[in-house]
Amino acid sequence: MADGSEKNAVVSNKKVIFKDYVSGFPKESDMAVTVDENLKLKVAGDSKGILVKNLYLSCDPYMRLLMTNRSSEIFGPYTPGAPVTGFGVGKVIDSTNPEFKEGDLVWGITGWEEYSLLKSSEGLFKIHHTDIPLSYYTGILGMPGLTAYGGFYEVCAPKKGEYVFVSAASGAVGQLVGQFAKLMGCYVVGSAGTQDKVELLKNKFGFDDAFNYKEEPDLNAALKRYFPEGIDIYFENVGGKMLDAVILNMRVHGCIAVCGMISQYNRDQPEGVHNLMSIVYKRIRIEGFATVDYYPQYSKFLDFILPYIREGKVKYVEDIVEGLENGPAAIIGLFSGRNVGKQVVVIAPQ
Repeated sequence: MADGSEKNAVVSNKKVIFKDYVSGFPKESDMAVTVDENLKLKVAGDSKGILVKNLYLSCDPYMRLLMTNRSSEIFGPYTPGAPVTGFGVGKVIDSTNPEFKEGDLVWGITGWEEYSLLKSSEGLFKIHHTDIPLSYYTGILGMPGLTAYGGFYEVCAPKKGEYVFVSAASGAVGQLVGQFAKLMGCYVVGSAGTQDKVELLKNKFGFDDAFNYKEEPDLNAALKRYFPEGIDIYFENVGGKMLDAVILNMRVHGCIAVCGMISQYNRDQPEGVHNLMSIVYKRIRIEGFATVDYYPQYSKFLDFILPYIREGKVKYVEDIVEGLENGPAAIIGLFSGRNVGKQVVVIAPQ
């Protein structure tokens, strides 16, 4: 492989190809690792393209939704035979786009390959703060961080002393929501799928309490145990039976911020929610949101989060695998809870 600084160099380009649309639980064999032998490290002069060398790739649950032939209304579905796409961190090798120059570090949507030619700069952010690990721009300083920030502070509008519940709480977004809630002076409980993750929530991230949902035969009873006075804010990452139980335990005028529903992504028929009349009785506000809604606030978010990271007041846990060839297994592992913290694939550490 040639170095990116060699003008007009021709390199091989390893990539993860999406083979065909998926029904049920995705498998590693739904993707294939291939190599293109002849990639020129040069952008055609008549385009506004940006050629990046990918350094870190982000594994995120929403990627499962793109493996079906249905539009998410935010991202279109993957194209069979083309590379998987997702959020990543890269270094600009060549650019005919006036906003970006060779050597710039960036994060945004890229291909699951060693080099990607980005045809647009939309949703591509320059990285200016390099005293923080670059991999953090797939997580706390990237899409998951902005998701937690917008969803918690903007959608939930929390107040000191409120009771907050976070599902999938040790994941890329949940671990941050819980810490933001503690910074606000809230009481916070999280759910996760292993005892190790429960301990992580309490001992690393400072949650007031946490439980393993797999060991709770009655989620309604579990929530009553942890929230005897009810829940003011539920940050929803799971859906299904958990959402049903939470609705019964919400306080009057409570808020549910719907970030995702990972329990439903591999189901051909989504589970129903049965306790919806409680929304009326308790005047509950349920609001979905998307990270792209908060892109204009990214610089404000950085001003907020960077001091906390540098002072050690907000912690972040990553689960890192090395090598593009290990990317498919890392994505699939999200749906069995194999990862602990933010799942990242390292291609070429800076």
